[in-house]
Amino acid sequence: MIQLNLLPDVKQEFMRTQRVKHLMITVSFISSAVALGVLVIALSTVYVVQKQVIAHLSSDIQTNSTTLQNVPHISDILTVQSQLNSLATLNSQKPVASRLFGYLSQVTPKRDTISDLRVDFSQNAITISGNAPSLDVVNTFVDALKFTNYTTTTSTTPTPAFSSVVLASFSRSSKSATYSITLSFDPAIFNVANDVSLSVGGQNSTNQPSIIFKAEQ
Repeated sequence: MIQLNLLPDVKQEFMRTQRVKHLMITVSFISSAVALGVLVIALSTVYVVQKQVIAHLSSDIQTNSTTLQNVPHISDILTVQSQLNSLATLNSQKPVASRLFGYLSQVTPKRDTISDLRVDFSQNAITISGNAPSLDVVNTFVDALKFTNYTTTTSTTPTPAFSSVVLASFSRSSKSATYSITLSFDPAIFNVANDVSLSVGGQNSTNQPSIIFKAEQ
């Protein structure tokens, strides 16, 4: 059988263009419908579903709040709970005051006696008063405090343990001398988080002198 193409080329091109046009219109319509559907779902979620969820949560909050408010002594319970939660933090910030006696035993000359010791951890300040056989012993005590360094488990760099060491007052007689020394200390030496080692005069103290606390007569 012989088939003859009776349509001119222009007519065929026109029909091909029309088919493409119809296909594009169909695809555009489907895409628009899908986009419109997504928009409707989004609007429904925002203005319907979310409002219902928020309303439900608000109702739950109000119900639970009312229940808590009806618990006897709830304010006292919450206060105690808050204080309990802060105990760990407060304990980590508390200075280890017991280290002071060990530090003093390292820097105090053997012939020196301490009659009064005042420590202010809020101001990082110490006042030491006592007696010594002579002012030379007192000056040795002052120098030991000035040149005492410390290292910790986290830092091996020697750092001055005490600063602003001042012989605030003194008196002497033929047999003894009394003194009062004021100084500031680095709070790190009382930090519970670190183990601290003192070195007096640049040397690790291997012969720790005994410290004597004696009441003034």
